[in-house]
Amino acid sequence: MTQQISFIPIYNTKGDADAFLLYPYLFNRTGDWIGFVTQKREVYSVLGEFVGTLTNDPRIVTKRAVEENKPHAAPPPAPKKIQPPANIPLAPLMPELSHSLIDVLLEMPEKLHTLDSGEFREDMD
Repeated sequence: MTQQISFIPIYNTKGDADAFLLYPYLFNRTGDWIGFVTQKREVYSVLGEFVGTLTNDPRIVTKRAVEENKPHAAPPPAPKKIQPPANIPLAPLMPELSHSLIDVLLEMPEKLHTLDSGEFREDMD
């Protein structure tokens, strides 16, 4: 019998599932690794840069005004590409975000990029 893998869809404020959580890994809609989540629900990019926080909705949000830089976190070993689920539950009713918060997947998706893309990747010589 095959084991059923349970992905948690991560929605944006419009209700689209733009990411999937298979703890601690975050994947995009094509199944590529884009980040990870800590036990404190902090979201980091594949390079270990702080991106935001995972809410109960579930959404990834960050403060509009960043007071301090969070230290980098060591990323876990890179996972294999996944096959995202074909059927995704409808998003729960999303409450409006306060003006001080930004929906990362909607307004700053470039913060969650794959290992082979993104503005902070190492140059390939």
